[in-house]
Amino acid sequence: MLFDVIHLTEYRYSNPVSEAYVEARLTPPHRKEQEILAHGIEFSPEAGVSDYVDYFGNTTTFYSMTLRHERLAVTNRMTVRTSPHSQPEEALALPVAEARQILASSLTDVFDYLQPTPTVPTGGASMDWAKKFLRGSLPIGEAVTALNRAIYERFAYKPGATEVKTPLSTVWKKREGVCQDFAHIMLSVLRTAGLPARYVCGYIETDGPGKLVGSIATHAWVEVMLPGLQWVAIDPTNNQWCGERHIAVALGRDFEDASPVRGTFKGSGTQKMKVRVTMKRLAEKP
Repeated sequence: MLFDVIHLTEYRYSNPVSEAYVEARLTPPHRKEQEILAHGIEFSPEAGVSDYVDYFGNTTTFYSMTLRHERLAVTNRMTVRTSPHSQPEEALALPVAEARQILASSLTDVFDYLQPTPTVPTGGASMDWAKKFLRGSLPIGEAVTALNRAIYERFAYKPGATEVKTPLSTVWKKREGVCQDFAHIMLSVLRTAGLPARYVCGYIETDGPGKLVGSIATHAWVEVMLPGLQWVAIDPTNNQWCGERHIAVALGRDFEDASPVRGTFKGSGTQKMKVRVTMKRLAEKP
């Protein structure tokens, strides 16, 4: 499939600000299931930018504005061709206990994605779900699919029910939230069970046949590592393995690592942020 994506993040200030600094993790990685045909990030007002690759492999664009301004806009544009995700059936058929043992021998590759973070703690309610859905004797593919379905069925998708800083314990208690919360729940359960997993921030086609649930902003899902150091992507918000309608942009242990746009400003007022994403499917040329 071929897509054009436009992602606008706009800040408006109650009073003019004198400085603003932004980190943008908006450069999609080239992967076997996504080919980046065109990509560019625009900042308004214009200022110098520099790129670096962060610890998790995300190309990060740093923007620095030191002149007074009342509005700041970040526009991310891309054209991407996606293809079906291939599933490593042999690895998915391995029992959870065997997969865990094999992955433990590659600790340097998986260590970061097994650890709790302030945003994604392990244990607690996640321990009960890990014991229930990720039993050692179950094939890992079957177990992860069952966990994904449980989150979809037992948590209500409700925009506005949570905020970025809402603790995971609150999400467990209220059983409602958005894609970011569902990804964090799944990460917590997987890591509690000793299975390395990472957070993915990206875009999803919410229109078209087989409507997918997502907001007008970015979407979030999870990648689980299998033996052979193979990552497979699964979307608890939509109860499915990820496919051609998902575009990955940034990766990390949680939302904090993979936040698409974050920054700070110097001024006496407040700011309001507006985010809008449009993802349009294009007709392939014959």
